Amino acid sequence: MRVTSYMDYTSPNTQFTFDLNGSTLFKKDECNYINVLGIKNLNTLENISLLDIFLSKANVVEPHYHQNAAELVYCISGSVVVSIINPFTNELLHFPLLPGQVANIPQGWWHYEVATADCTHLLAIFDAPTPEVILGSDILSKTPANVLAHTYCLNEALLKEALAGIQPGTLIGPPADCCKPSQAAAANMKGTQTNPVNMMPANVSPMNAMNAAPYMYPSAPQPFGYQPMAVHGYYAQPSVPMYRQQPYYQANPGAGDALKESGNE
Repeated sequence: MRVTSYMDYTSPNTQFTFDLNGSTLFKKDECNYINVLGIKNLNTLENISLLDIFLSKANVVEPHYHQNAAELVYCISGSVVVSIINPFTNELLHFPLLPGQVANIPQGWWHYEVATADCTHLLAIFDAPTPEVILGSDILSKTPANVLAHTYCLNEALLKEALAGIQPGTLIGPPADCCKPSQAAAANMKGTQTNPVNMMPANVSPMNAMNAAPYMYPSAPQPFGYQPMAVHGYYAQPSVPMYRQQPYYQANPGAGDALKESGNE
């Protein structure tokens, strides 16, 4: 809903400038934090607000949605992958951004951002004076485990154990006190090693990727054969097998040539 302004611009209380450095919404550490600007900070803003987001590599602005605002994510420095679920097609789409590039997230769409480089700086701009948010950590931590277990036919005890560590209001994950599995334990997990940025087993090839992780994050958006920002407008092409989608071409450039030669591309 658009807010009608009745601001008295002759008032001595009228504000035209503000320093975001003194308006921290959330801080994980010195490299991962979010500053906020809204109408409560700057009373002449009307229907606009923003988040100033700083991330180091592999840090995630947790899955969430804004029920009252669309969001435009602008990459200032570093690199990031913005991921959204299109509720009309039920597709999970990924948008890699470099400095100067943007991704638009419609109001109410589930999304998250993963930094793929240190010193990543993002500006998230909203078409509301105060953006509201529903966080994934709140949904998972506040929904009773017995309800989730019954609904999805899961083992309640194992589910409780898995969800016990989720901290409401995580905002930037993983939490600073995250307990990582040992290398020995990781090696025993089906013999795979997972890159925390790519989030995909390192020993998975493009041809068998459908049997492993459903997607991956590139360390840098360098398209092979596609120009998603200019042509397709999205990262994962719809109705295309996972091994033929752009992320796997990026990780394995030769795969595209092999597929084309075989006539499967």
